[in-house]
Amino acid sequence: MKLLGWVAVAMAAVVVTGSLSAYGYYWKLQSAVHHEDVDALLGKNRPKKLNSALNILVLGSDTRDGANAQYGHGLKGKPPASDTMVMLHLSPGGGQAVAVSFPRDLMVPIPECTKKDGTKVPGSSIAMLNEAMAHAGPTCTINTIEQVTKIHIDHFVQVDFVGFKRIATAVGGVPVCVTADVHDKDSGLNLTKGRHRLKGEDALAYVRSRKGFGNGSDTERIKRQQHFFGALAKEAMGRGVLTDPGRLNELLRATAESMTTDKKLTVAEMLKIAQGMRDLNAGKLRFVTAPSGAYARNKNRVALTQPAADRFFKALREDVTVPAPAKASSAQPGKVRVYNASGVDGRAAQVATQLKDGGWQVTGVGNLTSRTQATYVRYGTGAAPQARALAKLLPGAKVAPRAKTPAGAVDLVIGTAFTSVRTSGVPVQRGESRASDTVCEKVA
Repeated sequence: MKLLGWVAVAMAAVVVTGSLSAYGYYWKLQSAVHHEDVDALLGKNRPKKLNSALNILVLGSDTRDGANAQYGHGLKGKPPASDTMVMLHLSPGGGQAVAVSFPRDLMVPIPECTKKDGTKVPGSSIAMLNEAMAHAGPTCTINTIEQVTKIHIDHFVQVDFVGFKRIATAVGGVPVCVTADVHDKDSGLNLTKGRHRLKGEDALAYVRSRKGFGNGSDTERIKRQQHFFGALAKEAMGRGVLTDPGRLNELLRATAESMTTDKKLTVAEMLKIAQGMRDLNAGKLRFVTAPSGAYARNKNRVALTQPAADRFFKALREDVTVPAPAKASSAQPGKVRVYNASGVDGRAAQVATQLKDGGWQVTGVGNLTSRTQATYVRYGTGAAPQARALAKLLPGAKVAPRAKTPAGAVDLVIGTAFTSVRTSGVPVQRGESRASDTVCEKVA
């Protein structure tokens, strides 16, 4: 099985475009990127945009043309399929992002599609999602996902093996951790137990590997890829890639030369997207898999789980900006002390980190000896607005004044019924991760 990276858009929109103005690479990047007029091919029968959120579909290509031939000659000359499909959803306001993975073997109806030459290709009542690209190019994958999710796709980005290797190298390598030695002859991965920083071929082998980890399923591999791409985004955001002209230039070239996009995703549009994402950090970049489970007719395939999938897609379609922390004055953000009464080790620290990422000023973290089922937001004199704003991020939380809480401050008591901090208009999904997470992968 082949991995195809999705990170080109994160690098282009989050990393690359954030510094284009500083180094003047507009036209160099623009001329290197390949473009396809998918909007003309898709026509007008598409889902409507309901808000200012942006949805960018990131596709991998298993093409064996050119330098990609070293990863297997059997597919050379054949229409490429897409083994990795991720929709990057940027919430209104740009401060939150959700990367939604679609399994390659997800069984869905594929609609009639139009090739670049205008040829109509009949649809299929049921087929694996990754076949859509081989069916009629990236336009067909966009068409299929739009019909399944009813979500309007604003842009698409496609990248190949070689581009993925270059990106991993350009950021200085990506940190990973494994619980035991890994040797996978199929992908070529060889790692010893512990922590590593992977570049180039090693990075590609790591995300392509399937048999060396967990239960060897594609679902397990998707989770590992999500952790890897989160670490990659975190590295790009935090290791000075944007301030080092040499590394930035390498990253620009690596991304552009291996990228195909829609015609509307110009350098100017990338810059506009990046400017709207200035508040995005690793803690606000979430990774989820479209709700899915076993396909009844074939145990080696998966299908969307209903009604969970429809509810999730509806939340994405109707995503709204979450209220920012209320302020006691124009200069001071909301202050909060976080206490753990859930009995779950580390819960207070975890919540505190998420609140900090959201702009809250956490002034204390601790554990209570007694447990409580409900989650409470208690506030001191003058802090009612902060308390109400915080409660909006904590479904089911009870708000009340408390004499012992300092004036202008809020105390958050996390109960056993607590589920998660609501960091965007999209509810937290089971099994999701964040780019800020540090994970050591379980070896088979």
